Amino acid sequence: MNSFSAAQRTRVTMLDVAQRAGVSKASVSRFIGEDRALLSEAIAERIERAINELGYHPNQMARGLKRGRTRLIGMLVADIRNPYSIAVMHGVETACRLHGYNLVVCNTDLDDEQERQHLAALRSYNIEGLILNTLGHDPDALQELHREMPIVLIDRKVEQLHTDLVGLDNADAVRMALEHLEQQGYRDLLMVSEPVDGTSSRVERVNSFTAQLVARPALRGAVVKTGAGLRAAIESFLQSPGNGPKALFCANGLAALACTQVLRELNCRLFEDVGLIALDDLEWFPLVGNGITALAQPTQQIGANAFDCLLKRLGGDKSPARELSFAAQLITRGSTQPLTA
Repeated sequence: MNSFSAAQRTRVTMLDVAQRAGVSKASVSRFIGEDRALLSEAIAERIERAINELGYHPNQMARGLKRGRTRLIGMLVADIRNPYSIAVMHGVETACRLHGYNLVVCNTDLDDEQERQHLAALRSYNIEGLILNTLGHDPDALQELHREMPIVLIDRKVEQLHTDLVGLDNADAVRMALEHLEQQGYRDLLMVSEPVDGTSSRVERVNSFTAQLVARPALRGAVVKTGAGLRAAIESFLQSPGNGPKALFCANGLAALACTQVLRELNCRLFEDVGLIALDDLEWFPLVGNGITALAQPTQQIGANAFDCLLKRLGGDKSPARELSFAAQLITRGSTQPLTA
């Protein structure tokens, strides 16, 4: 009968197993390592029995360090509350598991100091590579880290960091949104974005929106940001004479949530008084009114390809940094019903 308590089991060492089995510590190391075939069947059985009796669990980190491999991949996300981050993280984690890696995730909570501390912690864990969704405010620190290990960026560029980038084709997604709105009969558009704050994907979406308005003279539009002034901006947009039927273009899921809340507060008839299209497709979109039209990001594909890029770099790929951009998928729902201009 095993008399060891749960607390004692956590302290069981390889030496304890060796003593219980009546073998050397080297034999136990061979048994739990890659040289089990060197042991006789009798010794292997004694070691296995001792491990089961003591409840011994090998220190995988120590074993990895001894071999020069930890099988750990780090992932840093700017805001884990953002559904996009969670969805991409799931894609990365699934790919890691398929290839025998474990994922260590850190959330900066949009804070530069938190990012600095998490990067230091990930380095101390001896991660083999890093997948990064960064604020990008300290490129020098990221460059230093990149000299130690391969890094793959997700969604957000860091101009000084010459490494692979995986994300959405933002310009094309915005083009798809405005093309759809124009075809449906909307003419007066308000783009709602989170504050840009140097985030490359947000900059690309805003710039593409502006360029598309120039290319589509039938449309008129403006850009506002989420935050304290959003309600006043949307109310002013709805009350102004305008250029024809009005629609909101939300630059991501969080902007869509903020806009939907404002429209509820203003007692708008969803979506008769104003159309709405969002870049991202969240689970609650079909539940609002008769559904929110979305440009869905292939988050699983983005996450899996980010890991694939990292795996190639870990395997010695020295080719120039590449950018993988994936297309959004238009999902039409009732929030952009056909109108007459």
